[in-house]
Amino acid sequence: MGFDFLEPLDAEMQEFIDGLSGQALGRKVTFYTQGHFPDIEQISVAIIGVLENRGLDERKEHVNLNHIRKQLYSLYPGNWERMIADLGNIAPGNDTSDTYYAVKSIVGELVKNKVIPIIIGGSQDLTYAAYRGYDQLEQMVNLVSVDSKFDFGKENENISAQSYLTKIIVDEPNNLFNYSNIGYHTYYNAQEEIDLIEKLYFDAYRLGEVCNNPAIAEPVFRDADLVSIDMTSVKSSDSGNFVNFIPNGFNGKEICTLARYAGISDKVTSFGIFNHNNSRQESVLIAQIIWYFIEGVHYRSNEYPFGSKEQYLRYIVPMEDEEEMVFYKSDRTERWWIEIPFISGGNNKLKRNTLLPCTYEDYLGACNNEHPERWWKAQRKNIM
Repeated sequence: MGFDFLEPLDAEMQEFIDGLSGQALGRKVTFYTQGHFPDIEQISVAIIGVLENRGLDERKEHVNLNHIRKQLYSLYPGNWERMIADLGNIAPGNDTSDTYYAVKSIVGELVKNKVIPIIIGGSQDLTYAAYRGYDQLEQMVNLVSVDSKFDFGKENENISAQSYLTKIIVDEPNNLFNYSNIGYHTYYNAQEEIDLIEKLYFDAYRLGEVCNNPAIAEPVFRDADLVSIDMTSVKSSDSGNFVNFIPNGFNGKEICTLARYAGISDKVTSFGIFNHNNSRQESVLIAQIIWYFIEGVHYRSNEYPFGSKEQYLRYIVPMEDEEEMVFYKSDRTERWWIEIPFISGGNNKLKRNTLLPCTYEDYLGACNNEHPERWWKAQRKNIM
């Protein structure tokens, strides 16, 4: 089994947890320790450390996740009912491909058992390994990356934290249906890469757009399976990362808001945080990001794709091109979806009508004969 790749927490962490207040999060979590492995059937969320960062300029320095765990487990939980386990760490393999295999195996096993893995890296190329974990599930995957860069590389380039997206796109089996970037900086990405995002009908939102209105990202996360956060998307004044100074990026409140959107999404089945700098300062914010993600998971409403759309209010909007757009609104959360129709006889990636999360503003735009951009892209991707 994939869990054989995991190593239990060390004695230092166990001693720290034992000394915490009885009300702290660390006293509510089940831990993988020597001689005891948590019962997977009893948990909803699993925290996994990956001590691998060779994807960052071939650095081989030791990854220390104890700072993050100490900050996280010292926090107090909300009124959470979900059972949480810390499954310890994946040690770096002899080669990065060995580490990828371990991550792939464990993510696949957890998702298949309806457990949400929270992966603490390590370098962001581990996103590729987590994505490959969905291979055995035989489903199309939507990836959302919170990142200042798209992380494209040359097709024959070795995979790294700066090039993993290309490998996801070109490698078989190609299970990627959509990639969305939240918070890119135009000056960090070549115009050819921005054009390629458009050509592939992917979604990308500039940092300024999201900072001005973080709610525009909520439907994007609601349609995600895998979420990957690059900590270099947060500005140094908020993250504490002064090893690599980052003058512009999300602030602490904004990145925690995005993490909560990811958690509250009924569709997100894995979540990862990567490219941190091993510092105590940055660990404080990472712990809070994880906290907000778990809180979001607690408040999931089990709507589409798990609920029945017959329970929602249905709005049919006639368009000038004689097409009809069909919207659905939840009477519980007031969230909106738009229907992506199945095109008979086409080479569809999606084998049935499906619902795409959208905003109320998308509905108002359709009433003014405007086709939502994400709806248009989803239709094009479906028949590519």
